[in-house]
Amino acid sequence: MAKIYPSIPSSSSSSFCSNERETYTIWMKSLVMNSNGYTVYDSNGNVVFRIDNYDNKNSSEVYLMDLRGNIVCTILRKKLLRLGLWDCCHSNDSCRPWFKVGKAFNFFKNDSVYDVLVGTNEARNDSSLNHRMEGSVHGLEFKITDGAGRVRAEVQRKRSSSGVVLGEDVLCVTVEPGVNHIFVLALVAIQGLIHRKM
Repeated sequence: MAKIYPSIPSSSSSSFCSNERETYTIWMKSLVMNSNGYTVYDSNGNVVFRIDNYDNKNSSEVYLMDLRGNIVCTILRKKLLRLGLWDCCHSNDSCRPWFKVGKAFNFFKNDSVYDVLVGTNEARNDSSLNHRMEGSVHGLEFKITDGAGRVRAEVQRKRSSSGVVLGEDVLCVTVEPGVNHIFVLALVAIQGLIHRKM
């Protein structure tokens, strides 16, 4: 089977924001047969984003793409002792990280907590640019909070209209107004990599 090679888009991922709350469904499966990744559906059921790792599960370099295969951001894993550190770069700027994700040390909770640092070192002094991913140790469900502690996005298991919880690999992502959707979907991908689900 031939691989689907992504291409670089002309637009920046910073344009993926909305003034209204958005909901996505993520299926932790690739569109490419026998491949690893995930597929993102909008509220109308249309495929809007995807990750295809082909035969490399838990890859150290992952591309979040739109439906046409245009890269909207790149996620790079850097090993730091036994802890993971991820850099996420805009599609049009592969050298400078857009944000970084690293393990937060929390001795009092049995949660999986990661700090998300957005922008340059100078900008990181502004708590509004720092975020946190907080979830359970064993699952893909988590919340993204900003520096003020407000929930900016939430990832939960998807429920049917009758309230039945679907499989562990089907997620519902709720993104609050004004939050970059690519930022949230990249964090979902990082959570999937942390838990070796893609």
